[in-house]
Formats: sequence, structure tokens, C-alpha cells
Amino acid sequence: MSLYRNSAWFLKGLTEFTKGAFLSASKNFVEKDLETSMAGRSFMITGANSGIGKAAAMAIAKKGGTVHMVCRNKDKAEEARAEIVKESGNKEIYVHILDLSETKKCGEFVESFKKKYKTLNVLINNAGCMMTKREVNGEGLEKSFASNSLVFSYGG
Repeated sequence: MSLYRNSAWFLKGLTEFTKGAFLSASKNFVEKDLETSMAGRSFMITGANSGIGKAAAMAIAKKGGTVHMVCRNKDKAEEARAEIVKESGNKEIYVHILDLSETKKCGEFVESFKKKYKTLNVLINNAGCMMTKREVNGEGLEKSFASNSLVFSYGG
């Protein structure tokens, strides 16, 4: 990388990604801006059965949004769904089982979803994987690459 680009990124980091920059930006934070309704909006979240994906699904459900949880493990997904419904009181939470490393199945899922549901307002690509050894999917693509980079790029 050139000296110019390194310098530009360094300065950007100092002005936007430091404690001082956070404290400066936080002065303009208006907590009321977070009080928005998600009712009537549809969200699809990959990897929504744990971690950040589950937290996002819970927050959206509490604000009235329709949540489509795209998960690989049916049992974990159903368990997370039950918890989200119970805590949020929102029953508009749907589970879709899909292995994101199988790109053809992702394309089929997209087509099926488009036929069944009218809208999707937001897609949160949260799921990812890091394989400990190289594995390929049925199409000969490396699974980490397929899951992390090609997700929903087919058939959409």
C-alpha cells in the first residue's frame, strides 16, 4: 500500500476509531432515535440462532419486526425462536433451515422465499464459518469461501 493510503487510513483511524473520536461522536447521540417501530418491516438474519444474529433477531422482534431466521441447525434454531417469541411477545418469527455453504441450495431458497413472501426489507448477513481444514461443498467450492463470500449471490 502506498504511503499516501497508509497515511490516509491512519488519520481516518485517529479521527473515527479511537476513544476520543467515540466520545466526540457520542455528544450527538440522541437516544430517542432508537425508539423506532419495526412493525410492517421484514428482516432476514443468517446465523440468527446464537450470538450477534440472535441478539439482532431479539431486538427486531421486540420492536415488532417480522424476522426470518436462516439457520443450519433446526434444533438450535427452534430453541432460539421459542426464546425470542417468549421474550418479545412477537409471533412473526420464522425459521428457515439452510446450509449457506451450499450455493445452489441458497439459490433455490431465494426463489422459494420470493414466491412465498411478498417483501424483504433488510438482509443481515451474519452467519459465517471458519473451517479448521479445507473442505469443499458439493459444487467443488471451498466451504468457508462459499459461506462467507458467496452467500445469497446465486439466484437472487
